[in-house]
Amino acid sequence: MTINEAPVSTKTDPAVRIGQELETSRIGFGAMRLGDADVWQGPTDRLAAVDIVRRAADLGVTLFDTADAYNLGASEEIVGEALAGREDVIIVSKAGVTRPGPSLEEWIPLGRPEYLKQQAELSLRRLGVEQIPVYLLHRVDPDVPLADQVGALKDLQDAGKVGHIGLSLVTKEQIQQASAVAPIAVVQNLYNLATRQDGDVVDYCESEGIVYMPFFPIAIGELAQPGGVVAQVADEVGATPAQVALSWLLHRSPVIAPIPGTRSAHHLAENVGALDVELSDEQLLRLVERQ
Repeated sequence: MTINEAPVSTKTDPAVRIGQELETSRIGFGAMRLGDADVWQGPTDRLAAVDIVRRAADLGVTLFDTADAYNLGASEEIVGEALAGREDVIIVSKAGVTRPGPSLEEWIPLGRPEYLKQQAELSLRRLGVEQIPVYLLHRVDPDVPLADQVGALKDLQDAGKVGHIGLSLVTKEQIQQASAVAPIAVVQNLYNLATRQDGDVVDYCESEGIVYMPFFPIAIGELAQPGGVVAQVADEVGATPAQVALSWLLHRSPVIAPIPGTRSAHHLAENVGALDVELSDEQLLRLVERQ
């Protein structure tokens, strides 16, 4: 347990600032699984996918995460269509991996500067915007100097095509290296109540004012089973296990903004409702220690 995993407050702020400039809701919407389970084909019911994204915005969600590789661009198209004309939302997209096939194992990093710039142009078209508010390097390509990869995003930023720059699946050291090339506003890594190995990165992001967007934020598995600590705390506060898992993240650090994804209106409302869940110091400690 890192120092900051100890409870600090029973209340959480409802908003966070990206780059100290863009204020956004702390519960976002992840658009990765709007299509099929392999994140390969687009949704069979496109209207329903567009509707769930619009529904999220209507519920007060202002942070929407997608990528060029999600459903080979279909995810970006849906997000762009659903949020067209809305000035109160922040879209986060990413580039830097290729999908040569539908297997979930086939996410191949490709960080050549010319490729990243090409993908940004395609993302702009699919999203229907003149500038992507937040643009992330989806994976660090080990065959290309990190400075060159971040430098390509900096070129896009200087051209006005990207607002803020971020990184995904990176270490503290890589964030520091990238920051020497361009200001890093967002980091998106795997982190949740059951998988906390990234705690040092969370702490570093908090110290630097970098927004940390954990993906798979509700991967609580057996912790949410009847009799488990998450289920127990959920019963105590009148919430669901998923809401408790999200609330724990919100309490963990003021720079955390989870991006749970769903195609269900019920689960969407449940996720947004996590903002209203208050946890006591004792409950927060129990969740961390799993007692």
